[in-house]
Amino acid sequence: MPRLFTGLEIPAEIGQTLSGLRGGLPGARWVDPENYHVTLRFIGDIDGISANEIASMLFRVNRKPFDVTLQGLSSFGGRKPRAVVASIVPSRPLIELQAELERMMQRIGLDPEGRKFTPHVTLARLHDASSQDVADYLSVRGYFPSKVFTAERFVLFSSRASTGGGPYVVEDSYSLSA
Repeated sequence: MPRLFTGLEIPAEIGQTLSGLRGGLPGARWVDPENYHVTLRFIGDIDGISANEIASMLFRVNRKPFDVTLQGLSSFGGRKPRAVVASIVPSRPLIELQAELERMMQRIGLDPEGRKFTPHVTLARLHDASSQDVADYLSVRGYFPSKVFTAERFVLFSSRASTGGGPYVVEDSYSLSA
């Protein structure tokens, strides 16, 4: 049973920049740069028939390429931080693409995504990291010059159920070229 999600790939040169921010945070499990991505819609564990239906349905998305801007680092989890992420500026084309994918997934019977869409790239998953350590890390490494890339496609990723995420496999890609 595959575990699927849709997302945007991060170009290698931006991945290299982000990977330079690794280290110096106790309790961090760093994501490998080749697994950096922006999740658009987590789909979950589904059977092969549903996976094929989703893969073919995604070809109906008809949108133009758009710029994606990474800007600074933050953390998720508040007082009990669980991840360090590179923030993505929420642009209109990105929000609209994510909303369209959300509607498609609900149309085929998946439950609505429970969390508000907050575009980001997960750099590290945290286990027993103190909020003070995370704050210290972000004060030293949290700023980096904005990085921009053009999203010319989105992809359907699969992953194995594992701790730490990845490795992720591109099952199919969908051009943004309306």
